[in-house]
Amino acid sequence: MIFNKLKKFLVVFDSPELDCAPVYSSGDVVSGRVVLELFRETKVDSLKLHAEGFAKVHWTESRSAGSSTAYTQNYSDEVEYLNRREVLLQADNGELTVLPAGRHEFPFSFQLPEETLVTSFEGKHGSIRYWVKVKLHRPWCPVRKIKKEFTVIEPIDINTPSLLAPQAGTKDKLARTWYRNFGQVSVTAKIDRKGYTPGEVIPVFAEFDNATSRSIVPKAFITQTQTFIARGTMKQKRSVVATLCGDVVSARTRETWHGRAIKIPPVGPSIQQCRIIKVEYMLKVCVDVPGTSKLCLELPLVIGTIPLHPFGSRTSSISSHYSVNLEWLRMAIPEQPEPPPEYSSVVTEEEAEQQNNGVAPPPAEDLSGIMERPLMAFLQEFRFRPPPVYSEIDPNPQPPNMRPRCMTC
Repeated sequence: MIFNKLKKFLVVFDSPELDCAPVYSSGDVVSGRVVLELFRETKVDSLKLHAEGFAKVHWTESRSAGSSTAYTQNYSDEVEYLNRREVLLQADNGELTVLPAGRHEFPFSFQLPEETLVTSFEGKHGSIRYWVKVKLHRPWCPVRKIKKEFTVIEPIDINTPSLLAPQAGTKDKLARTWYRNFGQVSVTAKIDRKGYTPGEVIPVFAEFDNATSRSIVPKAFITQTQTFIARGTMKQKRSVVATLCGDVVSARTRETWHGRAIKIPPVGPSIQQCRIIKVEYMLKVCVDVPGTSKLCLELPLVIGTIPLHPFGSRTSSISSHYSVNLEWLRMAIPEQPEPPPEYSSVVTEEEAEQQNNGVAPPPAEDLSGIMERPLMAFLQEFRFRPPPVYSEIDPNPQPPNMRPRCMTC
């Protein structure tokens, strides 16, 4: 049979590590080879490669046009980020090329656009994908096609002034039922910066003032919002990715968090630059107020890819000496925390009502998922960690008058 001439047909990307798939960013060169293994001599018209990259969104909504009429409304859009073509094999005079039996390799190489690309992403209503497609044309045979995806990560450096800026806020609410007031609950919270990377711990500094006659329980959540945009309409998917539960705050007392820790799990970086897909993160500090809806204070987060410089530099220039550490492909979570709650358990009644009515909330600050496919679990191993606290390196401290003094103090 003629189809039995083709034994193997595949795409192999060049990678510095054999057991790790390559990861690219804007301006990088993608290289590899197309492997063609034949049982016997074969005539070939051409072998062509096409590299593409798209962000695509799609969802449907049911609409009613009357008591007995209903229809389905489709929403879709796409943005092209990559389109490269390359001919790997084709005779100049238009004649057929005869390949002998055995293994043949055809190298390829192309450069990704210098302008900013968007990080690979897989979501419920959309995706951002990059791939290479190869077509083998032979006389009197169907065209054989193979397709292989590759990963793009656009670096987000958290060593920039905007992402190193502290985030803080305060919010209060009156607890009441019908004509009776129980008092006021207030929440004040602060985190030391806006930008973090997966695996880091966020110290949460907060104060909960419970002036009511009932007990409250403070909690903190890291939430992720995936936003899909098409034809002027938004579709959002929200989820809780990490939780922190505090102690009960008794009636008419005050509770303070002195840096309570909440760990960022292995999530994908924020997506900020795509017109139709955004991935945003938020730290919510909440309490259940007796007799009324939840009180939630929101602090924006940006999940980046380049970790904090070990010396705490607040300039972006020093981070340019470091690249994204590709060890994230092997990283695993060392512990299994308890599952986070459903998003509905942490949203306020106003947000829930907007969801039920199909009203999209106004877009938050442009921060811009969880990567649902194994390859998209964008994590990294942090080689640069903050220095240890003094108590960790000096278990037997000297008396104050015996400690050496810094000559610059």
